This record gives sequence, structure tokens and C-alpha cells, in this order.
Amino acid sequence: MKQNWVWVDNPQKLQKAVEAIRTSPLIGIDTEYDSFRYFREKLCLVQIKTLKKTYLFDPFAAIDIPSLRGSFSDPRIIKILHAGDNDIRILSRDYGFKFNPIFDTQKAASLLGCRYLSLGSVVEQFLGRDLKKTKKMQRSQWESRPLTDEQILYAIQDTEHLIELYRRLSEELRENGLDKKASKAFEEEIASARWVEKIFDPRGYRRIGGCEELNKFQKNRLKALHRWRFQKARETNMALFMILSDQNLLDLSRVKVHSMESLQKVVRLSPRRLATLGPELVELLKRS
Repeated sequence: MKQNWVWVDNPQKLQKAVEAIRTSPLIGIDTEYDSFRYFREKLCLVQIKTLKKTYLFDPFAAIDIPSLRGSFSDPRIIKILHAGDNDIRILSRDYGFKFNPIFDTQKAASLLGCRYLSLGSVVEQFLGRDLKKTKKMQRSQWESRPLTDEQILYAIQDTEHLIELYRRLSEELRENGLDKKASKAFEEEIASARWVEKIFDPRGYRRIGGCEELNKFQKNRLKALHRWRFQKARETNMALFMILSDQNLLDLSRVKVHSMESLQKVVRLSPRRLATLGPELVELLKRS
């Protein structure tokens, strides 16, 4: 059986992919990104399906993904996504893409009264097929290279049925007099989505389990640690828990720390994390 997908990781493959996408009136779009390990979601893969083939674009390769910008804004090409607001946020953030026009299969299914709106559920309801997607792939290491066969299959499945779904759902919307309402929702609710930086919540430390048991001085220390962790996560683009866990913050708020040695007795840090975070953390704890 002929392989019907292309891994795009060099300029030659990119040029062919761009041309194929530019001449396809319908394209299915999805992305894989890591929002678990990073402060800001990290884009790891862009999947685009034309009428004939699926292209997997590697953001870590030396390719000019912004060269796709014209196709994304071309009014002659319908961009089909499923629950596409996050994909749009990240692609507009990283590459300045503008989406016109779009069709969101999840929103369309919702307007048609569907109760279950995952891609698998919508494909099963309208196309009678079972995607058999494994949940564990959602949080797999999408930034690792090479991707596993299982990851590639998962990524391909995300766009495989979008064009066929579009045809079926757009017909259903027209028959139910919902096509204009859907177009308005696609444009105003989804295509206009934009990425926004996380905002620090100064009262967030109060939601850490065990905070209510601390005395006034310990709560002030926890408050300072909570702010420091957020600033450090934003600075390093690491998830909050990868800087220090809530339990780490709570433990540090209960004791006095004056040195790297005393810090390690409370929170066990790897040599690398101790070297990069330790001195600043110790100084903070001394002041608070």
C-alpha cells in the first residue's frame, strides 16, 4: 500500500507541500503541541491534509513554515479544523497566520445538537467509523525526534476524516437552516481566537492545600515563593510544577532556609536544578 503522507523537514519537501496545499480547495488542519511541560504551549507538529495527501510539518526542522501563510488566508481554500481555537491561537502566535474562511467540525456538530463532541465521537456519529485513538498519545513526547509510528498514526488520524466530515456536516447545517449561524460562529468565536500570556494570580497561593494551616509568617513566605515560581516559569518557559511543586512550596514555607545545604534537606533538587535555581531561591527565603 502506498504511503499517503509526507514528513516535511527540508526545503524541497516544503516547496512541493506548499504547492499541493495552494491548489487544494479544502484542507484539514491540526497541530500537536506540549502544554503540559511548558509555561507557553510549545508547537511540535503541524498536520495538513489536502484532497490527496497528508503533510506533517516539523517545526524543529530548517523549513520556512510561514510560507504557508498565503494558503491560510486564501478565501478560495476552506480550512477545516476540529475544536480549532487552540490550533489557531498557536499558529497565529508563532507564524502570524490568519484563517479565512474556516469550518470547525466540533462547533458544527454542537449546533446540530450533538452531545458528544470529541473528534472520535463526531466521526462515529456522522461517518460511522471508529478512530481507535489512544488517549496516552495526547501527552506523549511530541518534541522528541524521530516520532514513533504510533505518534505518526495518531497525528494523521487527526486530519484524516476532516474533509469528509466537512461535506457531511455542511450539508446537515444547510438542511437545518443553520449554515449562516455556523459561518458567523466560525468567524467570530474560532477564527478570531488569539493567544494570551498567562496572568499571575496574586491570591493563587491561598488555593495550595495546607495554606490555611500556616501562620502569618509562613503564609507570607508561601506568597513570595508562589510569585517567584510563576516568574521563573515564565522566564524559563517551564511548567510551574517543573520549577517546584505545590508541596515543595508548602514545605519551604514552613522552615527557615539559609544555605544550599539546608535547601536540599527540605527539597531534593537535581544538581542541575540546584545550580540554576538554588542560589536565587535561598536568597528569596532568607529575605522572607
